[in-house]
Amino acid sequence: MDDILTEKIVTNAEAKEILKEREKEIELGYDQKNSYDYLKKYSELTKKKAEKIREELEKISKLREREIISIVNVLPEDRDDLRLVLEKTYTNLEDDEKKLILETVKNNK
Repeated sequence: MDDILTEKIVTNAEAKEILKEREKEIELGYDQKNSYDYLKKYSELTKKKAEKIREELEKISKLREREIISIVNVLPEDRDDLRLVLEKTYTNLEDDEKKLILETVKNNK
């Protein structure tokens, strides 16, 4: 069994690319294959689009990396969706920041 050397949070689009490349090198394990099949079916964004949204959201200083990844993965369409994604930190954001997040997601889909 391989040891875990590092851990990094990635978007669904990045995970799909990682698994795609890994599939070329070796046969995917059961969990990896299921994850890759799920991501191929349900991940809407390309890696490039996901990175662009992520870069835009990183400009909002109140958002942490985990929250940015969640936003990129879920792509909230309205304030209710955004509230569900951000749960605890939603109330810490100003209205203009919430609006900016939703506009960023909408403009880069």
